[in-house]
Amino acid sequence: MIELFETLKPKLPRRYLLFIAGAVWTFAGGMLLFKGVGLLSAGVHHLWIKLLIATVGGILFYLLLFSKISMKHAKRILGLKHDFPCLFSFFNFSSYGLMGVMISGGILMRRAEVISPEYLPLFYITMGIPLFLSAIRFYNYGMRYPQLMEKTGN
Repeated sequence: MIELFETLKPKLPRRYLLFIAGAVWTFAGGMLLFKGVGLLSAGVHHLWIKLLIATVGGILFYLLLFSKISMKHAKRILGLKHDFPCLFSFFNFSSYGLMGVMISGGILMRRAEVISPEYLPLFYITMGIPLFLSAIRFYNYGMRYPQLMEKTGN
């Protein structure tokens, strides 16, 4: 039975996991940025100041949290034992759970109107920036894969 599951498991080279992770993070960050920009109104008071604060907040959020998370995932992918791991191993099991909690929490916060509709677009932009910046790390690691693997001795 285990052999059957092993043959049906979608596998691909480790390097491609980095690009898939980048695509997933690009999709999530792009969706939030697109939604945030789409909800912005030209009549918002002090729009440029609010956008500047959202951008700085997003960059800080990346530097303080998401850079560490994306680095951890990239290193985990580079260190996978199998040359052809499962397609879905770009995240570990607990990260899939965390992603579900974050998505559900975001939906609940929006529906419960925890964040004022005036600031919701800025919240989306602030959250989209670190996701998008993290995606760049995965693409970078995917492009530099041979050199990175040479350094690690794998």
